[in-house]
Amino acid sequence: APVPIAQILVVKDLPTEFKNGEEKFNAFCSPCHGAQASGSAQGPPLVHKIYEPSHHADFAFQRAAAQGVKAHHWKFGNMPKIEGVTADEVTQIIGYIRWLQRQAGIS
Repeated sequence: APVPIAQILVVKDLPTEFKNGEEKFNAFCSPCHGAQASGSAQGPPLVHKIYEPSHHADFAFQRAAAQGVKAHHWKFGNMPKIEGVTADEVTQIIGYIRWLQRQAGIS
């Protein structure tokens, strides 16, 4: 199992509007980015100041999923494009990640 890099404690219940995003995140993203986007040995935490909206806009997540991205902030290697995820599903995933970030004081 991935070992989290960031310790994230979400004490609020996840609002219903983000549950589909959580489900899609768990299916497509958590193998590398860890539970609740806390990171792992395979990928960085997305609940991190580097990924706040002013530095990585939502489009950056869309592009990373659709095209992959070269390593530039971390030493995990390049991120491959994510096969089988749609732009609408990535939008749901982004909503979930942004909610997690807000719970951690990142906005």
